[in-house]
Amino acid sequence: MNVDIIVIGGGHAGCEAAYAASRFKKKVLLVTHDISAIGQMSCNPAIGGLGKSHLVREIDAMGGLMGICADRAGIHFKVLNASKGPAVRATRSQSDRELYSNSVKSIINSKRLLTSISEEVVDIEIQNGKATGVKLKSGEIISAKKIILTAGTFLNGKLFTGEDEVEGGRKKSKSSKVLANCLRSLDLGDARLKTGTPPRILTSSIDFSALEIQPGDSPRPCMSFIGSSDIHPKQMNCFITRTNTKTHDFIRSGLDRSPMFSGRIDGVGPRYCPSIEDKIHRFADKESHQIFIEPEGLTSDEVYPNGISTSMPKDIQKKMVNSILGFEKAKITQFGYAVEYDFFDPRNLSQTLETKSIENLYFAGQINGTTGYEEAAAQGLVAGINAALSLDGKEPWVESRANSYIGVLIDDLITLGTKEPYRMFTSRAEHRLLLREDNADQRMTPYAHSLGIIGNKRWGIFQKKMIKIDAETQALEKIKIDPSSFGGKNKTKQSVLSVLKRPEAKLEDIYKLVKRPLPEKGVLLDIETTKKYAGYIERQNKEIKKIKKYENAKIPKEIIFSDINGLSNEVKQKLEKVLPKTIAHAQRIPGITPAAISLLLVHIKKELSSLEKKIGS
Repeated sequence: MNVDIIVIGGGHAGCEAAYAASRFKKKVLLVTHDISAIGQMSCNPAIGGLGKSHLVREIDAMGGLMGICADRAGIHFKVLNASKGPAVRATRSQSDRELYSNSVKSIINSKRLLTSISEEVVDIEIQNGKATGVKLKSGEIISAKKIILTAGTFLNGKLFTGEDEVEGGRKKSKSSKVLANCLRSLDLGDARLKTGTPPRILTSSIDFSALEIQPGDSPRPCMSFIGSSDIHPKQMNCFITRTNTKTHDFIRSGLDRSPMFSGRIDGVGPRYCPSIEDKIHRFADKESHQIFIEPEGLTSDEVYPNGISTSMPKDIQKKMVNSILGFEKAKITQFGYAVEYDFFDPRNLSQTLETKSIENLYFAGQINGTTGYEEAAAQGLVAGINAALSLDGKEPWVESRANSYIGVLIDDLITLGTKEPYRMFTSRAEHRLLLREDNADQRMTPYAHSLGIIGNKRWGIFQKKMIKIDAETQALEKIKIDPSSFGGKNKTKQSVLSVLKRPEAKLEDIYKLVKRPLPEKGVLLDIETTKKYAGYIERQNKEIKKIKKYENAKIPKEIIFSDINGLSNEVKQKLEKVLPKTIAHAQRIPGITPAAISLLLVHIKKELSSLEKKIGS
């Protein structure tokens, strides 16, 4: 069998990669242990959240899967940070696990050039430094021009519950041990990371009357730009409870049998989503920790208690759970566990996510040290698009930090690397006022259209939105109102857009004042944000222009960093490790000082001057 692109792994990264490549009319083969588990939500049943929803919207703006599937499966929607500025607002949706996976599978199965098979890949075929295909457990070799590896937590995966230890990538799924060992031999810089999951609780055994109810938002937001509340299934409530000192005492009593504290787990866990045993150890002064009770689905008899991820022994888990308010009679249907797995240093990847040392081989998802469905899906999209573009001999898709959270994610990974599971936050983006979740379509959909990977329907929806924004902006510019109604001292009438810059002014209130029909929410939000934060946006645009001066200063491939006089050995080693392509890229390497950048610039100028003289002579 010969195909254009092989994608290994059917998780969020693999699905986005395969779907993206197939939209370029490439023959794609998705190989995974079990095709029935494609699109499965291995951990929490939710999409989006702080920093993460920005990635989902950008994936959606590029025609990806995650946003629309989240809308089709969403049973609880909420805007986080709704009272704060638009840059840090984030949409989160609880999903029905079965509906989400089925939605992903239905879209993937609809693509004529995309085939999925249940098989285990045991090796990557490499000839003359180029990946040429894969070897299956059956012994069959499948040739391909590009290979995208999205192995998730399956590479040498081990599951831990107390003193019990088994091989696996997740519960009831075996690990990819043979492939992991083959990859280790390629010297790509492997290490171990850890993640975990909480116990699942039988819904009927919970006393919900004791819990704090958390309804979804009304009106409901959508995850996709082309989504609608009409396609949302029946909605459900979430609930909140808390641990207590008794809970913490039970956990402390079993720490000597915890794989984390007994030294049996070497991998580093996620800093921002620690296990409950890690929480009470690190925050010993806190008497309780919040737990979000999330439904697993409309027909599921389980809930996901987000906040008590654990790998404690089963007897401790039982005592811990039953000590929590509302869980006094709760029954555990699946015990929590930790997963330890191999990942590879993402600094060995280019901006396209192709490995630097092996041509045609791409890595995406948790294999690069990230955590979360959204981070994985974003990488899958990047790898899938770039693999297809490369086959067509076209320029790669490389997002800048100034234009997208996807750009921030990729740049952070390939420049800085990671020693713990990487999670996206709005604080990681220097220009987050420009990178809001509401304007991801404006930033990225035109490019997706130019590539031909979104349909006419989506492009038409985007164009209509932009026409409405332009028309409404022009109309509001002509309407004059008294600014004193919104905190202004001067009663001389001003345009609505001028008044809108005042902190007290809200566009929705202005519409009521002038008795003008409200436009759709996306249009309203865009106009208000653009005008209210015009000064800040202008400042960020100026900063971006300054940075672009450095970004345009490319570092020639011929530069030998070890030859640069004045640089410390540490700086030389870091530059040689990362091999930055631009000055801006070099600036973001930890430990690279402004003085080192100055020396690098001087050296580049000397080298270019020397080269010009040679050419002239």
